[in-house]
Amino acid sequence: MRRLLLALPFAWLPMAVAHAAEHDHDHDHGEEHASLGAHEHGVGRLDVVLEGKKLEFQFDSPAMNIVGFEHQATSAEDKAKVTQARELLLKPNALFNIPDAANCSATSVKLSSPLFGDRDEHEDARGEEHDHEHSEIHGSYAFVCDAPAILKNLDLSNIFKTFPDTKKLQVQLISPGGQSGAEVIAANPTLKF
Repeated sequence: MRRLLLALPFAWLPMAVAHAAEHDHDHDHGEEHASLGAHEHGVGRLDVVLEGKKLEFQFDSPAMNIVGFEHQATSAEDKAKVTQARELLLKPNALFNIPDAANCSATSVKLSSPLFGDRDEHEDARGEEHDHEHSEIHGSYAFVCDAPAILKNLDLSNIFKTFPDTKKLQVQLISPGGQSGAEVIAANPTLKF
């Protein structure tokens, strides 16, 4: 299952490479970088795999959707927003509305972001940081569910309620029902497993 979850980003790779090739990438990361589609404010990505009793989520979002900015937090107010967002992201049962009856227990929760003090993925091979500020927040969540048959729908409404600057989620779902993809919005936040 982990291989399936890890393979999902590679399914999007040919599109990203083709789109990036259309742009003359000369390290001017202004509007050019924002147009690459991998980082669009208001849009997050969610990969979900349900296999047997294992349920995994990979959540990626521009920091703007989560905390309202992408720069390093320096003010007390910004630091408080980062701390609060981290606490909310560390409660995946609530974030993903997992039904209690499925009895899913988190076995792994990992968050990463330059805002949390992690190395910026935009640093080059020499460790030099580029001028732009396009921070993202990444969350990986793994569960074991005692009653996975209870999981008929995936309700993402709490992501939209918790982080209202998130307007749309691009979801890739692998489950016993097959593989599917959808764009989910707050007005219609539920998918079938």
